[in-house]
Amino acid sequence: MRVIAGDKKGRRLTAPTGNGTRPTSDRVKEAMFSMIGPYFDGGTVLDPFAGSGALGIEALSRGASYAVFVDKHSTDVVTANLQALELAGQATVVRGAWPHAFARIKGLGFAYDLVFLDPPYRLDVYADIMGWLASEALLARDATIVAEFARAHDPVHLSGFEASREHVYGETKVCVYRYESEGR
Repeated sequence: MRVIAGDKKGRRLTAPTGNGTRPTSDRVKEAMFSMIGPYFDGGTVLDPFAGSGALGIEALSRGASYAVFVDKHSTDVVTANLQALELAGQATVVRGAWPHAFARIKGLGFAYDLVFLDPPYRLDVYADIMGWLASEALLARDATIVAEFARAHDPVHLSGFEASREHVYGETKVCVYRYESEGR
């Protein structure tokens, strides 16, 4: 596992040990960033279910300003990856599971421009999390949500979110949503 592009291109990332995580393959990660735009001019990223932190770290490498990583188990791995890539000053790492840890991110004061939603496939929490982020005003106007599903999963249909792109890569389906709000 490595950073694909940006100022940290080619740098290796450590993955959590065991079978508790399912890292996004480099091929799927590259496709995700092709779908949403390869580089960023700032913006804040939320990487819940972070695992190694690869998706949020990729966004930081490509120009995002700040990232918040949430994970139930592997926050030590995320922290080590951020330190190894000298990105710790651009990130906050929160330990805990949905929904308890998410309540803590409210206090950070961010409206997220980009959210990577990649929970374990057995957890069907996509609509719950997207709805919660919207109801708590934690999404910036025109925020992008990139959801990674099992291939057989039906995309989320939720008021305020428009599915703009969908692609299948082997057993993985990626769907990009735009949050349409007149608020923030």
